[in-house]
Amino acid sequence: MARALVLVSAVVWCGAVLRILTHPGHTGFVEGLLAAGGWSLSLLPVHCTPRSRRGGERED
Repeated sequence: MARALVLVSAVVWCGAVLRILTHPGHTGFVEGLLAAGGWSLSLLPVHCTPRSRRGGERED
């Protein structure tokens, strides 16, 4: 069920981005919101993961 939700979300996001790229003058607020939201979510996993420390504390 979760995979289906992710797949549908990805298809909707790709559709919004494709519409913005192909018809830039005819897109609305919803397409822009979907594209910006999907882009910001793509940054989330990279910046919200804790750093792993090997070998204990860092020495200065």
